[in-house]
Amino acid sequence: MASTDTVPDDRGAKQDAGARTQDLAGLEAGLDALDTVQVRRTPFTQVLVKKVLPPVSAVVLVLVVWQLAVLAGFAPETKLPAPRAVGSSFMTLWNEGQLFDIVWTSVERGLLGFLAAVAIGTPIGLVVARVPFVRSAIGPILSGLQSLPSVAWVPAAVIWLGITDSAMYAVILLGAVPSIANGLISGIDQVPPLYLRAGRTLGASGVSGARHILLPAALPGYLAGLKQGWAFSWRSLMAAELIASSPDLGTGLGRYLENMREGSDMPGIFLGIILILVVGIAIDLLIFSPLERRVLRSRGLVSRSQ
Repeated sequence: MASTDTVPDDRGAKQDAGARTQDLAGLEAGLDALDTVQVRRTPFTQVLVKKVLPPVSAVVLVLVVWQLAVLAGFAPETKLPAPRAVGSSFMTLWNEGQLFDIVWTSVERGLLGFLAAVAIGTPIGLVVARVPFVRSAIGPILSGLQSLPSVAWVPAAVIWLGITDSAMYAVILLGAVPSIANGLISGIDQVPPLYLRAGRTLGASGVSGARHILLPAALPGYLAGLKQGWAFSWRSLMAAELIASSPDLGTGLGRYLENMREGSDMPGIFLGIILILVVGIAIDLLIFSPLERRVLRSRGLVSRSQ
């Protein structure tokens, strides 16, 4: 009887083992299917329709509405110049060789000031996010500074540092650092505590934990803070260039806009506004949008074709 009872038990054990083996094989196949990413090149026509056509259509629509408003006499040309007049101002700057110098003067200042703001705002955000006492003391100040208009710092910066590049950079830093720090703080607040405990278990603590655990996990919020920090940097710089005037500073976009206002040159004013807008959009499209897509793609939030 003992041998008779053993045979069914052995068969059942073998069947269970076989079932587990099949389940594991199916699980492996499923994981392999998830890991296998089929990268397909997006057709050129699809890229043209989805990426190029919408912004081009929007620009054309704005130009058409603008021209219709001019033809309808919505406002005199001294207040609303025609697109052709703005184009003539653009060609004048281009032919005189001043266009690149004016744009680059502002772009260089903006990028250098933004990089300095990143270098200062990132450690401030880390310390405020991780040290409760510092957060209680400095957190409200950072929020208040972020809501303070950047143009308010221009008179103080000019008195402190004179009408120099240093005053321009000071205004940029005071406008951008709080946004970058608050963005990083918000990103760190959304990091699951389990990540931090797992990092400490693996020996990642202190600076190593911040580098390998906190910053990668908080990257979406940090990137949002960087985008907002650039926006504050660019707006702060334009405000400083509009107010502060000196031959030593050169002519940036803000100064060019103010020069056109002093000469009552409305086509030039419109051109200055358009150039400031184009630079802001270009920086976002060339730098921040690719970074944002890469971060979202690495987290599986968007497809690789986007």
